[in-house]
Amino acid sequence: MPAEGLDWLPTEETLTDDEVLRLLRIGVEQLGVRQVRFTGGEPLLRRGLVGLVAATAALRPRPTIALTSNGLGLARTAQSLAQAGLDRVNVSLDTVRSDTFEQITRRDRLADVMSGLAAAHDAGLRPVKVNAVLLRGVNDDQAAELLGWCLERGYQLRFIEQMPLDAQHGWSRAAMVTAEEIFACLEPHFTLTPVERSRGSAPAEEFTVDGGPETVGVIASVTRPFCGDCDRVRLTADGQVRNCLFAREESDLRTALRNGAMDEELAARWRIAMWGKRPGHGIDDPSFLQPVRPMSSIGG
Repeated sequence: MPAEGLDWLPTEETLTDDEVLRLLRIGVEQLGVRQVRFTGGEPLLRRGLVGLVAATAALRPRPTIALTSNGLGLARTAQSLAQAGLDRVNVSLDTVRSDTFEQITRRDRLADVMSGLAAAHDAGLRPVKVNAVLLRGVNDDQAAELLGWCLERGYQLRFIEQMPLDAQHGWSRAAMVTAEEIFACLEPHFTLTPVERSRGSAPAEEFTVDGGPETVGVIASVTRPFCGDCDRVRLTADGQVRNCLFAREESDLRTALRNGAMDEELAARWRIAMWGKRPGHGIDDPSFLQPVRPMSSIGG
């Protein structure tokens, strides 16, 4: 996120709670969606989130419901979200040092995130997952420290390679901390053993730590792409379907929805959007162009 922030979407462009729920229902009932994740931006800023979670939990077949958050508002919302039907939570946390946290997030609020994680754990949103990105010269010396902190508290840590989705379009592969470098940071301190089960469409490679049962994950979206197994689709806050995180094209469902389209037509439009999914994200291709929308506006 740039220091100056990003412009908010105009209210009239944002899907209402009823519109979000209708599209979720179509996805679950007609398109085989079995997992729903509320992400952002920051989903806890949405006033109707608890109601959306409850309505999603009432769909049949009931999908698994997860949330990706910066954790700042979890201390006050974790219990109500769990009661509404939320199953799991992922919290972005790149460091457990207050000075580094402030450098990365431009906020002195590490304690609030830690309180949010504890609240999610106490509310039964387990396993609580922590997502971390190592930034060269910033926190790439803290991988073992962060993993040890998570292990002590029963949180599942997942390291994620930095992806070309920053608002400044300043991503550089040379500056990215790779999966191999992450392993090199951890292995002097922990014994990592690959988990012997198929990961399916899950993005993380999992490893037991010091014989288990605790695990750590690594999501190597850039250096070890898993596009062939990806089964995810993103619906943006303004009603656009993105069939890949790195897609430069979007398919508009909002206009058809607001023009009175029936469920079957919306489902058909969604299918067509997914049939156009490319076989890979193409980051290694010299012609690769970073998407216009940054991660903060399309969701992780």
